[in-house]
Amino acid sequence: MASSLSRLSLFSFFSIITAFSANADSFTSAESSDVLLVLQKIKPALAGLASLENIQLSSWNASSPLCLWRGLLWSRSDGSPLPCDLPSVRSNLSLFSDASLQLTSIRLPATGLSGFLPRELGQLSYLRSLNLAVNSLSGPVPLELGNCPALADLDLADNRLNGSLPTSLWNLCDRLVSLRLHGNILSGDVPQPATPNSSCESLLVLDLGRNRFEGEFPRFISGFRNLNELDLSENRFSGQLPESLSELTHLQKLNLSFNNFSGKMPEFSGPNLPVEAFVGNSPGLCGQPLGNCSPGSDGLSAGAIAGIVIGAMSGAVVLASLTIGWVQGRKRHIKSRGVEEDVMKMDEDGNHNVDGRLLVFEGGEHLTLEDVLNATGQVVEKTSYGTVYKAKLADGGNIALRLLREGTCKDLSSCSPVIRQLGRTRHENLVPLRAFYHGKRGEKLLIYDYLPNRTLHELLHETRAGRPQLNWARRHKIALGVARGLAYLHSGAETPITHSNVRSRNVFVDEFFVSRLTEYGLDKLMVPAVADEMVAAAKAEGYKAPELQKMKKCNTRTDVYAFGILLLEVLIGKKPGKGIRPGEWVDLPALVKVAVLEETTMEVFDSELLKGIRSPAEEGLVQALKLAMGCCAPVASARPDMNEVVRMLEENRPRNRSALYSPADTTSEIGTPF
Repeated sequence: MASSLSRLSLFSFFSIITAFSANADSFTSAESSDVLLVLQKIKPALAGLASLENIQLSSWNASSPLCLWRGLLWSRSDGSPLPCDLPSVRSNLSLFSDASLQLTSIRLPATGLSGFLPRELGQLSYLRSLNLAVNSLSGPVPLELGNCPALADLDLADNRLNGSLPTSLWNLCDRLVSLRLHGNILSGDVPQPATPNSSCESLLVLDLGRNRFEGEFPRFISGFRNLNELDLSENRFSGQLPESLSELTHLQKLNLSFNNFSGKMPEFSGPNLPVEAFVGNSPGLCGQPLGNCSPGSDGLSAGAIAGIVIGAMSGAVVLASLTIGWVQGRKRHIKSRGVEEDVMKMDEDGNHNVDGRLLVFEGGEHLTLEDVLNATGQVVEKTSYGTVYKAKLADGGNIALRLLREGTCKDLSSCSPVIRQLGRTRHENLVPLRAFYHGKRGEKLLIYDYLPNRTLHELLHETRAGRPQLNWARRHKIALGVARGLAYLHSGAETPITHSNVRSRNVFVDEFFVSRLTEYGLDKLMVPAVADEMVAAAKAEGYKAPELQKMKKCNTRTDVYAFGILLLEVLIGKKPGKGIRPGEWVDLPALVKVAVLEETTMEVFDSELLKGIRSPAEEGLVQALKLAMGCCAPVASARPDMNEVVRMLEENRPRNRSALYSPADTTSEIGTPF
């Protein structure tokens, strides 16, 4: 039945192409140039090289009335909208040649567009609104876009647009009300308008957040006096904020967080701005609401991390020295496993100069503040919200320290219940949290066991010496372990926990191919803006569920989607998301859909995976592929829960389990699912 439907859809597609060709002559003589631009230039550009036709764009064709073209609004040259609510107009096929028709709006947010912005958009003289947010459009912002004289609303947020911002965009100042470019890869300086002292009087919203813009604060923005909302967060701006910024008296929302601004903040006369608008900048940024600029305010206390010195030596591992003062205060030891040591409260009499507070969980009873704060660290990984160190203790043992970046976390009272819950979470397929440190100046360290083994990402995509062969039995065991860990988080823990960051980089695999998940639940510790960075990262790496836009909306079903992508990654052997070449995007579910349509499903599997397998169907490979695609269902309610996933993986174990270990491997003494 599915095959019949696929053939039917392909037949319909070719019928549309045939109809378009049959009407080509009529289009060449049509006087509505906007219709021609849409069909001949804009549609192909937005569609890109996608192997399957976009559902929204498929309505833009010769055999559909103009009023049924999705996401588009039309008007006549006198400005009156095309009355598509009238049945006679809605079904009119002759509107293509109406010379008075003009395109006024293109609104296709979150519709799976994967192409680029065509320069022909600049020829749409009556275009007032262009909203292509939350898609996968790449390439530069065309300078011709600045030639749209009527454009008032431009939203290109959450795509993969790159390159510099064209100066011509400020040509739109006379009409532009809202400009949103948040969440792209735009870089370089923000260009100044060609016209000096341009005020952009109509501009109310300017959102350039979460890009890679650099340089000093764009001072000309201070001249946009009517701005209600300004977002420059999560870029690479530096230097001092201009005093003229205080002249933006209409500001209701301001976000300058996570740049490298310094100096004294201007005094704003509008509503009180929250501290979250300025966090993550240079420690030298001061003033209300961050605090005064008194001498010494930038210094670190004895309980702060004195320095992380990263020195690069030729071919050597980057080392960092993580040294935090000696400990004065009480130390308690736990004699029974499973009981927490709670030293979160300072001594009431205040006579002790305590350098911090340590909360210890099962398996971390041997740790003391002195042990942790005097450990020397080697940088293992850097993320937007913190750095992971391999820390060596005085007794020669190793631990993993995750130092959360300043300004990323909620206050301690909000963090404490989450930390305690994570500290009680124990499962063989989860990396356990052993302890948590909170410094006097707000430093936060999560302390885990150090796992010297490789991540699943490294095993799948890197070719280091000594890499073990990843046959199907081994990959199945890894995937089943990840599924069991997620199932426990979702339903086995005392309170359900969403992982929120499922990806192959967060799966450790030991020498017996036992997998362990890390980074679960960290989003619950983050302020919303930082938690949303995880969503952006998941999107860039291809693990984000279609319905997930903000981290607060994350749930067990979005975890299931990410697991489905991970299972496809295990089966296909390709990295999802951004490819190696510029503009390349690897959509694993789309690859499978194309293979099924072309009846080449067996060619999808990683060649290493198929070694020694006579019948992929009998070995459970095909069933695993179906399960992965079920987890990646576009509609969340259609996805199985993780307990169902575990059950289906257990029912479809490889028949050839002897392939789990090659003759050169040492057999595990630990119980395995085989």
